[in-house]
Amino acid sequence: MLFSGSIVALVTPFRKDKVDFDKLDELVEMQIEAGTDAISPCGTTGESPTLTYDEHDAVIERVVKAARKRIAVIAGTGSNSTAEALRLTRHAQEAGADASLQVCPYYNRPTQEGLYRHFKTIAEAADIPIMLYNVPSRTGRNIDVETLARLAKIKNIVAVKEAAGSTDQVTEIVAETNLAVLSGDDSMTLPFMSVGAKGIVSVIANIVPKDVKAMVDAFAKGKLAEAQKLHAKLYPLAKAAFLESNPGPIKAAMHMMGMIEKDVRLPLTPPGEAVAAKIRKALADYGLL
Repeated sequence: MLFSGSIVALVTPFRKDKVDFDKLDELVEMQIEAGTDAISPCGTTGESPTLTYDEHDAVIERVVKAARKRIAVIAGTGSNSTAEALRLTRHAQEAGADASLQVCPYYNRPTQEGLYRHFKTIAEAADIPIMLYNVPSRTGRNIDVETLARLAKIKNIVAVKEAAGSTDQVTEIVAETNLAVLSGDDSMTLPFMSVGAKGIVSVIANIVPKDVKAMVDAFAKGKLAEAQKLHAKLYPLAKAAFLESNPGPIKAAMHMMGMIEKDVRLPLTPPGEAVAAKIRKALADYGLL
């Protein structure tokens, strides 16, 4: 199943404010070798709001090319402009992406009817499956369960990445729709799976993909004690990754591990000294440094 297991929310590596495509290839290869179930480039972890159209297109094209059908690619093609989301989604489809991730429109805070029409318009113009992304802390608007139930009736809207932090909401989505639910918050993966979620779109899988994959697989196989043990092990990393706005902390962690530069684009900035020390401690405690 495309929307299950461990899906990595891939960072976009930069060097001197340019996309580092060679590093991007390396990151894709690392995820494939780790057994990750799918890759999601150009989401908000991939800094989509500050990528130009050309960069956004090029990153998706490069990830699809690097994946070579060995791993599914769920391209982030959402926007707070319906027309822009349509343009990005059409390109991703033409580039060979397997599916689209559509973030809830941010800043303009549409009504529930506006959200319904936004996602419906995009879905009806696309021939690939769509996963919605609900993250009220970043968008200022929750996609209500009633709206998700309406959207679930549209043929190719098949999943939702839930980052509202509510097991109640996940429980209701599972009960009232046929959408596959994936956690959008690493620290909530196991609690959400306990009420019916199918996995995680993970930030920390950028650094510990095997362990994230092992946790979701253990739960899916009914190995609850093993899943709980891995959850406890991963939890400090999950919290460290969100000490500041994502993806600043995870990029700092990857830089400390020698994987990429820590560069993020303004208005984001790399973590300061105090936060960096906490991230470094979390990595050291985990055995990554």
